[in-house]
Amino acid sequence: MQETRPPANRRRTRLVVPSRSDLLLRNFTELIGGPMGTRSAPGVVSPGIFTVERVLIILTVIAALAGIGIKGYCRANGWESPSQFYATCYSDFPELFRNRGLGEGTFPFFSQGSLFEYPVLMGLIAGATAFLVPGQGVSDDRILGYYDINATLIAAVWIVTVLATARMSNRRPWDAAMVALAPGIVFAGTINWDMWAVGMLALGMYFFSKERLLIAGVLMGLGTATKLYPVLIFGAILLLALRTGRIRAFLVTGGAALVSWLAVNVPIAAINPSGWRYFYQFTEDRPAGYSSPWFAYNLVAERLRWKILDAESINALALNIFVLACIGIAVVALTAARRPRIAQLAFLIVAAFILTNKVYSPQFVIWLIPLLALARPRWRDFLVWQGIEGLHWAAIWMYLGQVTSNGPSQHNIDMPYYVFAVAAHMLATAYLMFRVVWDIYEPTYDPIRRHDLDDPHGGPFDGAPDWLRIAVGRPAESVLPWRARSHA
Repeated sequence: MQETRPPANRRRTRLVVPSRSDLLLRNFTELIGGPMGTRSAPGVVSPGIFTVERVLIILTVIAALAGIGIKGYCRANGWESPSQFYATCYSDFPELFRNRGLGEGTFPFFSQGSLFEYPVLMGLIAGATAFLVPGQGVSDDRILGYYDINATLIAAVWIVTVLATARMSNRRPWDAAMVALAPGIVFAGTINWDMWAVGMLALGMYFFSKERLLIAGVLMGLGTATKLYPVLIFGAILLLALRTGRIRAFLVTGGAALVSWLAVNVPIAAINPSGWRYFYQFTEDRPAGYSSPWFAYNLVAERLRWKILDAESINALALNIFVLACIGIAVVALTAARRPRIAQLAFLIVAAFILTNKVYSPQFVIWLIPLLALARPRWRDFLVWQGIEGLHWAAIWMYLGQVTSNGPSQHNIDMPYYVFAVAAHMLATAYLMFRVVWDIYEPTYDPIRRHDLDDPHGGPFDGAPDWLRIAVGRPAESVLPWRARSHA
């Protein structure tokens, strides 16, 4: 007898709708008729041509065009100081194309004597895109072409990041709209190539959520070869592996990441040892970067005649404070009554790194956006945080305009206002960390777990029982039977 399959609309998953579940969005929908009705069934009834993913792509394209539009002054007049700072359109692409030989055929790590202060894969992306620019030499037209090529590729990576976030979220694909419309990415997405690392990490986390550990590890390793921060995700994986006893997930994913990272780095280290080492030496020796807490402290210390911190002191302090923060996160992960979700721990670790690191560039905000969309998809907190980050984004350019121009004071901001913007960005990020920790200890406040989900991004950890927990306070909370998954 032939097996009868249920109709396609019955097999679809009922989606969580933001206009129902998020109070802020529910209030905003009054302008267009109010929130979606309780008897509607999104995800069960076909939406026609405007599926969630297609709408997210449209939103991302619009946001990417807005990001390029913000650079309009520099695209029309060139990237020159201090006007590029006052017009808030600075990008590393023109700077490196002019000053690192990219416009004259230098390929990072391969050309003799080339030095590039970024990880290997980022250097290869920078060199490969330079070869796509038609013509010869460093001209305004070629600089503009180099920016446009990289901005277009970053928009494509942005779309991939949004789709990976949407598919990772199971019943909550609309959470990826935070990534699609994030002001932080609109403002800072084309400052540097960080979006490539963000996209690789998002893809790696997507495959991890589907328990395809090898390809997940490969992508995370490639992300680390592009920008070092994706390696921090393995702190979250390790903590959950200890909590659940599923050490294999950490070993397989970490091993694949190590192999892919070595596959990119070892050949470059062999053919150009000094060029390969330059990034790590530059990172260790450089002073505090703009907008880091250490740079802000030194600005205040200089004005108040306090002791100025040198690079060696900052390196030690930053490392020690970050280690203490990681110990605190580990305590949260192993003592909470309910096992934390992977996105929550990943967000906490990356945010702690950003707050303690001696370098904070404006584009680093995009590291946290997809992680927050997975860790705590609440639009009110997200928009307040992005607003404060936008304030910092404007302040850093105004400050750099002052530094590079020595112009009239009425055209610049004074140091205390810039330091205030740095402090506001740090406090906003710290507040989000506090809210995520609150959600871990009180899962009823967790937007994900309020909808009969355990850890849809957790892959092998989703629905897993505890193996190791440090009993502090109330007893452990088990995953409800209908949410548990079988891991044979």
